[in-house]
Amino acid sequence: MPKMPLQVAAVASLALAACATPGAATSQPTEIQESKPMHGARYTYPDPPVVTSGELVSEGDPAISAKMNYKPVEWPLRFEKHSFSARCYDTRECEVVYDNLRHGDARPSPPASTYGADYLEGWMGGHGGIRNFPPAAKVSWVSKDGTSLEAEIDIGDIFKDGLIRHFVPKEEVADLPDGRNESPPSILLEVNDRVIRVYMRASVPTKLLQKHGNQHSITRRDLVLVKTCSY
Repeated sequence: MPKMPLQVAAVASLALAACATPGAATSQPTEIQESKPMHGARYTYPDPPVVTSGELVSEGDPAISAKMNYKPVEWPLRFEKHSFSARCYDTRECEVVYDNLRHGDARPSPPASTYGADYLEGWMGGHGGIRNFPPAAKVSWVSKDGTSLEAEIDIGDIFKDGLIRHFVPKEEVADLPDGRNESPPSILLEVNDRVIRVYMRASVPTKLLQKHGNQHSITRRDLVLVKTCSY
């Protein structure tokens, strides 16, 4: 399993139904509400991580820009498709089924600490092109202490507003062709012993470089913690 940071921020207070547990489960989930919801008129932004270098991205060929019809981005950012990936840590066995695809491993998975504090660094969805939304993700796993657990995580309920979770203020988002953001976000599900966490990671183009002197660092890909359920 590749190394991945827990540079996460909590967003959105969401319904307990998204952490539903079917009758076969050994325990009911305890929902941990995430603080400071975000996005547009319905949400307020938490303080974003400071990662920009302060340098403006070079504009490129004006003729190409005119042909592509670059406009300020439609706000708030929304998505109609997404990619998905699941990872298991500190379990004896673990399976996640979403959009008819299986994730996980029948073998024991090491604890997240094996990979260091940044164990979620670079994690993106591997199964892409998923139209919003398939039925709930079905999770069955054996925790570190040998307890068999089952849960259904309703991705559609968690993201029913269709809004992309991110930390880029509107004034820092780069203009896009026809003002549309066509990059689908990644929805990521982590099973960690008795805890399930749901994240979103989206690629948001920016007006400012994210790394000093690197003209290719024109996107933010913040990992945003959206939902936590403990069992």
